[in-house]
Amino acid sequence: MNIVLLLNYISLTLIVVSAFLAISLEDLLSAVVAYGVAGLLLSLQFYLLQAPDVAITEASIGAGLTIALFVFTLRKTQRWER
Repeated sequence: MNIVLLLNYISLTLIVVSAFLAISLEDLLSAVVAYGVAGLLLSLQFYLLQAPDVAITEASIGAGLTIALFVFTLRKTQRWER
C-alpha cells in the first residue's frame, strides 16, 4: 500500500470524526476546536491532491481566520449550548 494512499485514508477518517464531533459537542469551544482540526486536515487533503495554493488558502482562511472569529465570538457570549 502506498504511503500517500494510507495518509489519505487516515486523514479522511479523521475529517469525518472531527466533523461529527464539531456538530455533536455541547461545549462550544471544543466544537470550534474540532471544526478547526477538520479544516486543517482538509487543507492536508488539498496538499495531497497537489493543490498547494488551495491548501494554504484553506489553512489560513478556512481554519485560521474562521476559528479566530468563532473564539472571539465565544468570548463575548456563553461557552455552553443551552
